[in-house]
Amino acid sequence: MATSDVLNLDGLLSAQELELRENVRGFVRDRIKPNIKAWYEDAHFPVEIAREMGELGLLGMHLQGYGCPGRSAVEYGIAAMELEAGDSGLRTFVSVQGSLAMSAIHKWGSEEQKNTYLPGMAKGEIIGCFGLTEPTAGSDPSSMQTTAVRDGDGWVLNGVKRWIGLASIAQIAVIWAATDEGVRGFLVPTDSPGFTAVPIEPKLSMRASIQCDLTFEDIRLPDTARLPGAKGLRGPFSCLNEARYGIIWGSMGAARDSYEDALKYSLQRMQFDKPLAAYQLTQEKLVNMLLEIQKGTLLAIHTGRMKDAGTLQPVQISVGKLNNCREAISICREARTILGGNGITLDYSPLRHANNLESVRTYEGTDEVHTLILGQHITGAPAFR
Repeated sequence: MATSDVLNLDGLLSAQELELRENVRGFVRDRIKPNIKAWYEDAHFPVEIAREMGELGLLGMHLQGYGCPGRSAVEYGIAAMELEAGDSGLRTFVSVQGSLAMSAIHKWGSEEQKNTYLPGMAKGEIIGCFGLTEPTAGSDPSSMQTTAVRDGDGWVLNGVKRWIGLASIAQIAVIWAATDEGVRGFLVPTDSPGFTAVPIEPKLSMRASIQCDLTFEDIRLPDTARLPGAKGLRGPFSCLNEARYGIIWGSMGAARDSYEDALKYSLQRMQFDKPLAAYQLTQEKLVNMLLEIQKGTLLAIHTGRMKDAGTLQPVQISVGKLNNCREAISICREARTILGGNGITLDYSPLRHANNLESVRTYEGTDEVHTLILGQHITGAPAFR
């Protein structure tokens, strides 16, 4: 049992799950950690890593058929945790590609759409994005202004979206729009006339990732571009829950990496003739971090087992997303204090993780939204308006 796994949570994982963890951890160790300082500093997303992740079976890994890996929810969560221990931006790529864009096609697309896009997306040969959020419609997507209007046998799409991951490098976009029939999803090739994607810069968070402003100007789409199974906000919400689930695991990866960086530093850094780790205040910080990482990881495992059993409810996803993001960002900030002034450099991971988690805490439902979801569950009284 690892020193920091005081509850022996590894004992809750199967040999296959542990093997997957080691494979992804090795990829992060060899491919991401040596490069993330430069990628973050330069605000660079390494596009070539998409195919590498596809080869490792990380894209749409929880989806069945159509060339997808077909792994379990727990296995996907484990991969998300290890990837975010590298960087939230790289885990976010896997989430946008698999949990959002691929899940939308897999859940709501036609057989032709699934066969056209999913195999290439699983290999990382086709990159997708997912357009729901708008400049004035973040937590309230029902107020979206993007529209798709029927025109003969097809549709005309107009509107704007904001904070859309991967859009400037994607080949296919899943775009949600208001229609006379309610909210519908459309598959929009990004080379369509009238489609514009502009990366949002500069950013203080998620710098090794891409988020964009999108504009649609009279984009003409055939009816075959519509996701036939998606009707109303249930369509995009079902995909958001997939992404939120991955965050439950991923945020603990960032927290664990920050804790481990601080622990290693505290054992080596001498102050007043003994290592920082030998001081009571430092030990208290490390213990408090470890307790929350162990609890958050246990929560992630339990949530994953429920998901695999088909019993997981959306409100339970809100528990994990709210708790683990909130605790992870606190852990990363506390880890930085152990590093002292050195902790503000990119030689150490905690402050980078903390900055990234400002985004993770906000997207796929803010703290406030998940608090109100849980508040409604507890009291029966909706308090969103």
